[in-house]
Amino acid sequence: MIIDAHQHVWDLERAPYPWLGEHVPQWNRTFTFEELAPQLARAGVGATVMVQSADNDADTDLMRAVADEHPEVVGIVVYVPLERPDEAAARLAALRADPRVVGVRNLIHDLPDPDWILRPEVDEGLGVLAAAGVTFDYVAVLPRHLEHVPTLCERHPDLRIVIDHLAKPPVGASADDREPWWSLVAAAAESPQVVAKVSGLYPGDAMDTWTPDGVRPFVERALELFGPARLMYGGDWPISVAAGGYDRVFAGLMEVLDGLGLDAADREQVLAGTATSFYRLDAGLLDAATRL
Repeated sequence: MIIDAHQHVWDLERAPYPWLGEHVPQWNRTFTFEELAPQLARAGVGATVMVQSADNDADTDLMRAVADEHPEVVGIVVYVPLERPDEAAARLAALRADPRVVGVRNLIHDLPDPDWILRPEVDEGLGVLAAAGVTFDYVAVLPRHLEHVPTLCERHPDLRIVIDHLAKPPVGASADDREPWWSLVAAAAESPQVVAKVSGLYPGDAMDTWTPDGVRPFVERALELFGPARLMYGGDWPISVAAGGYDRVFAGLMEVLDGLGLDAADREQVLAGTATSFYRLDAGLLDAATRL
């Protein structure tokens, strides 16, 4: 079974999404799991990890309600306010009664301060996650974000971190223009508690211009640094609609993986095994998804 370790839903009538608006018409509408489901089926994806889309409780509540109706959702990465650690601890304790709640994410890439993650109060919030055994999805879109990963690992050696979208490498760039990502991701990969998602690999300014050839060097670099056991596939829907849609993105990534010569065991690791072990997905939930 393939597990998509990074997909979203959002509902403009049920939660606020401050980053949406007329400036992003391709995403400025409600996206439901019902719309995604046939695309997952075509790709052979049997289970997903749903990831937060807004820094508010309403978005988390929406994801849990959607998961109630769709057993394919075996994991949920929720929001808790890391900068308010007492509140984060209380909210997380309540949410963890749901076995599908496996991780936390904050939209740090939307914050004006690229060093927000190092603030003392946020650091205390990350300690809450580590103590609870909950993972942290890290949205690193700037070199400065990626630069902080070794520091986070040093401060929180028990915190399992996944770098979303390989920290947005410069897809399509020439070999001369791959820094600083090329070196910074190597430094991040030195910490064994860090894994990464093979997802969202398209240029930010012209998302539909990506090609498998443009993506390949960065996936190859990730495999070199992390190995299959620390990489997981993510479809990044519905952000991916601006990159050609789920079918095109999935087919392109599979072409890249096939071209890199992964054997069956390594391919299974990237497509399901790493997500299962990193998020500690519930065996019963996985079994229920398999039987759909």
